[in-house]
Amino acid sequence: MLIDKGVAVGEVITLKLTSGEELVAKLVEETDAYYKLAKIQVIGMGPKGPGLMPYLFTVNPEKDVKLLKSTVTVAEATDADFAKQFIEATSGIKLA
Repeated sequence: MLIDKGVAVGEVITLKLTSGEELVAKLVEETDAYYKLAKIQVIGMGPKGPGLMPYLFTVNPEKDVKLLKSTVTVAEATDADFAKQFIEATSGIKLA
């Protein structure tokens, strides 16, 4: 049986919010009250399927943001393909 260790600092994670939005971000810090996230992206549907776009348009994209845990229904490690897309979109680095 596999043991789910939850999410870890430094990992790309997916969060499902009580509002229904699905976010992908790098976890910077976790406390009992909040997740501190970097490079937050929201999943949106485009003509070619799901894609990533900025979650907060009026906040500096380099700023880490605290998201209250009370607004989160699910927090899990992001699927490897989406994590790769996230890293490429937020860093400008093309992964092999």
